[in-house]
Amino acid sequence: MRIITLTTDFGLSDGYVGTMKGVILSIAPDVTLVDITHHIPPPSQASLRQNIRQAAYVLHAAVPYFPAGTIHLAVVDPGVGSARRALAVRIAQGFLVGPDNGLFTLFLAEQPEAECRAVIHPEHMLPRVSATFHGRDVFAPVAAHLACGASWADLGPRVTDPVMFPIPAPMHAPDGSWHGCVLYADHFGNLVTSVTEELVPLAAHVEVLVGGRCIHGVRRTYADATPGELVALVGSSGHLEISVVNGNAAQTLDLGPDAPITLRKTQAA
Repeated sequence: MRIITLTTDFGLSDGYVGTMKGVILSIAPDVTLVDITHHIPPPSQASLRQNIRQAAYVLHAAVPYFPAGTIHLAVVDPGVGSARRALAVRIAQGFLVGPDNGLFTLFLAEQPEAECRAVIHPEHMLPRVSATFHGRDVFAPVAAHLACGASWADLGPRVTDPVMFPIPAPMHAPDGSWHGCVLYADHFGNLVTSVTEELVPLAAHVEVLVGGRCIHGVRRTYADATPGELVALVGSSGHLEISVVNGNAAQTLDLGPDAPITLRKTQAA
């Protein structure tokens, strides 16, 4: 039985997600549908770049935990109706389906051998394609047809220039410190940063500078701190996060994507 996951910025107050699921099940009634999230902030609450980048990181963090061959449908598509391509990508873990707007950047960067195809053939779409709901009319049918065994080569021509955004990488300064940035704020207001866990053990004694505040040390869990305390810890995605225990770090620090962060060694106690 094939699995199709769904990631969108549609929310759940309207019928968009349910409609997409109805399309998929009409074509592939035996698939298992799994929601990753439908609460990526829409463009009205975040810039287009932030909207797409957050979805890219959320999807990239979730995909490794699904069985091989899973089809991951992602519809975060501020450019719907424009000339942007509809894309299908074959990666080591399975397939990605969605708009060619940078959503799949992290997979393409780590798997340069991944094969991309532009979906152009009407037989893989609904008979009538609207200008504003490609999630229903294009991407959901493509994912369903893939689940039913549609020929990969028949989806459309190969794409060698998929859209990708620059991936912010931590910079190593001459004084030994690492300079990164906030990638996004999650639902709890935790600030997920570009500093990855392999950099944190470089110094047993560190301090984190962010939003004009200095956090001493990196905690292992929230339970190691007191309610209301501003802490740094490595989150489940393997990235350093800035959090307020039982609170909201994004609101407390009034920070969002691209805010700078510095990790530096201190003298051993």
